[in-house]
Amino acid sequence: MPDLVPALPSPYRARPATADDLGTIHCLVSACERELYGRARTDPGAVAAVLARPGLLPELDTLLIHDEAGQLAARAWVNRRSEVDVHPRHRGRGLGAMLLDWAENRARRAGSEQIVQTVPDEDLGAVALLRSRGYGPMVSEWLLEFAMPKEPTMPEPPSGVTVRPFRPGDEHEAHQLIEDAFDEWQQRRMPYQEWAQHTVERSTFAPAASALAFTDGQLVGAALSLDLPETGEGYIEQVAVRRDHRNQGIAQLLLRHAFRAFYRQGRRTCTLGTHSDTGALGLYLRVGMKVRNSSTVYRKSLRTDCSCPSHHRV
Repeated sequence: MPDLVPALPSPYRARPATADDLGTIHCLVSACERELYGRARTDPGAVAAVLARPGLLPELDTLLIHDEAGQLAARAWVNRRSEVDVHPRHRGRGLGAMLLDWAENRARRAGSEQIVQTVPDEDLGAVALLRSRGYGPMVSEWLLEFAMPKEPTMPEPPSGVTVRPFRPGDEHEAHQLIEDAFDEWQQRRMPYQEWAQHTVERSTFAPAASALAFTDGQLVGAALSLDLPETGEGYIEQVAVRRDHRNQGIAQLLLRHAFRAFYRQGRRTCTLGTHSDTGALGLYLRVGMKVRNSSTVYRKSLRTDCSCPSHHRV
């Protein structure tokens, strides 16, 4: 069983998550998103990628709470980061606070010096709970959308730059490019297998809508996309341009290729997430994207003498 399982009010009971729980966890997360946003935005692959995080021990680092009917009422996981979700039907019963306590205690037992959690700015109750527990804002995040009532136009490519869709065999080169580009703001590099679980190995990975840019046969930019059938939208998971090829319009070109590919597949909206550490919000706004939702990454030090870094990826 997970460390320090909280004493739950009757009739709730707790146990760790297993791979067999992916479907019910996804249903819980989707219910929370529909309550907050009016639509679901997380696909099952994102839930699976969490349980496959390197170092995460499901038997210790996850906790599911079920009601008397055996329905999933809440869940939490902690592994450098943490997430807590309570089904809308079970809110107001203290389950969120109990899971937050459990996550902090587990993080301390695992030797973590801080705990990080992302909360939608619209979820005022969760924001108030975190602030009351000593969490402070660390990074702002935005979900942006690009509406496509007609086929997006394409800019002229910069001189010497060619663009093509992602092909099998591009995986490791794309991973290297993206991790090199993200080194400017991330705290740690994501190993290939962890990265692949979030991108190219997802069942929703959309290679035809994932654009790669080349100069003299060298990969200089990438936009990797997911097709999210439950939302009816395309989603651009990662965008990166090699440092020595920036400010040439390559990122805008890659985005437009992804937009057009999704349009031709029948999608009429494409979304993308970014955060304040990347400095990319202005680029996406100039391309014509608009902010749909915002979130804040909150951090709490788990020791009084910790001067924790402010990088996002943990």
